[in-house]
Amino acid sequence: MSATFVTTSAMVTLFGLLALRPPRPRHSSPWNLSFALGHLINEQPFLAFYWLAAGTLPTLVGTTAWTPGWWIATGVVAVPAAVLTALAVRARTARPVLDAALRDAIGPGQPRHRRFRPPLVRILLLPFLSFRPDVRRVRNIRYGDAGRGQLLDVYVGRSAPEGAPVLIYLHGGAFRTGGKMLGARALLHRMAAEGWVCVSADYRLRRHARYADQLLDVKRVIHWVRTHGAAYGADASTLLLAGSSSGAHLAATAALTANDPHLQPGLPDADTSVDAVVAFYGYYGTADDDGRVTASPLAHLHADAPPFLIVHGALDTLVLAEDARHFANELGRHSAQPVAYAELPGTQHNFDMFQSLRTHYVVEAVERFANWTLSNKQEPARE
Repeated sequence: MSATFVTTSAMVTLFGLLALRPPRPRHSSPWNLSFALGHLINEQPFLAFYWLAAGTLPTLVGTTAWTPGWWIATGVVAVPAAVLTALAVRARTARPVLDAALRDAIGPGQPRHRRFRPPLVRILLLPFLSFRPDVRRVRNIRYGDAGRGQLLDVYVGRSAPEGAPVLIYLHGGAFRTGGKMLGARALLHRMAAEGWVCVSADYRLRRHARYADQLLDVKRVIHWVRTHGAAYGADASTLLLAGSSSGAHLAATAALTANDPHLQPGLPDADTSVDAVVAFYGYYGTADDDGRVTASPLAHLHADAPPFLIVHGALDTLVLAEDARHFANELGRHSAQPVAYAELPGTQHNFDMFQSLRTHYVVEAVERFANWTLSNKQEPARE
């Protein structure tokens, strides 16, 4: 067996096992090695299959079939192939967990929802591509005067919707890195194609701002949508706020502190309320505290909180699942509105970064939650 054959099989096995059962850290942290080595294979085992095939097929093809050497090589390849197969099959467990979380939170009487077939070509061959021909992106619109830290993109269907509800998305990055082109691309394109106006916004990062400044940026984005969204077909009377990781932290805190004049200087009369929140693999502990705001959504819980959909990975090694579960439980104790918490088996941090089967199921659940929010808000008008 060649060195390439042995090395490829060993590395795919190692990374696959790290994805299948990553070492559990003692506490949440912004980065660890098991996440770095196992995340991509966990969400995209098909890419690892291609890597395995490229490194081992030449040896298998060049070995005489049914000989002892052929059987040994086949056995060596079978181990990483079995691990990758387990990862691919495990992704299917996301849909029933998401269904159960929504059913428990908002009841069986949910609005009728179309299930879409997973985009298998993209999942298998183009996992990093989220472009859709029926959606256009209007890039780098300024919502403040802080340069690149205050830009947003608008995603809108080419059919030019009118009176469309709005989804705002905030990227992750531990408050220090990241940008509006990272995370939830599949969600933004799907919702825009389904008639929503979607906004993905940058906010000033930690080297240029503290938490209170970042929170103010989120409120400025909400104000921008209510002031300028109509030019893109938006009706901001229905507005969902979504975020991933640190973006989920900011989304939750912004929703829980809506219209607080002390937290939106320069916008004392602006309506910064939202109708619902979607949080992916969120961090909900204390970010920093510079005296202007207690930088944790746990400090701002109240009965008038909007509905929440919280999605977290059971195997998240950056933000432990019990931390997200604690936030969901505490929010549910205080809020009069539904709190749907879905803890996805076998799921790591950053599960929305590219096309995968799990991403498809999560997007499907968010659309269902968004449609429920929309119909629930419109229901009084029908009575």
